[in-house]
Amino acid sequence: MSRARYVEAPEEYTGPGPAIFLAGGIQECPDWQAEASAALADLDAVVLNPRRAAFPAHDPQAEEQQVAWESCHLHRATVVLFWFAASPSHQPIALYELGMMAAGAKPLAVGAEPGYARRNNVICQLQHARPALTVRTSLAETIADVRKVLA
Repeated sequence: MSRARYVEAPEEYTGPGPAIFLAGGIQECPDWQAEASAALADLDAVVLNPRRAAFPAHDPQAEEQQVAWESCHLHRATVVLFWFAASPSHQPIALYELGMMAAGAKPLAVGAEPGYARRNNVICQLQHARPALTVRTSLAETIADVRKVLA
């Protein structure tokens, strides 16, 4: 039975309890967020997903709204799951968000597929910012780290 509440951008979440933000590539990336959401569904937590079912690309204010939603919910989350999928994109926004969050104290779970072009850079940067953090090679391992944080 699913216990996790699912919140997708641009829906606001202001409730209590643990929340997991799914940070990582959206454009030119597989929908890894669907897999992660399903794998976290049994938790007593809120899954915050920035990937919208339908992004209104025709709306000039949509990008500004999306950035504001992500910023607010990244900071609201209890733990941030970063996943860097192998894809044509280097996922620059996710890299920026990782740098921003790595500089703070919020719990992070980070993974990057071996085929992700900037994987070594993610590992090297986090060795300096968060030496105790292990960058995982699979989404399942990264999800397991989220579970450890929330246990």
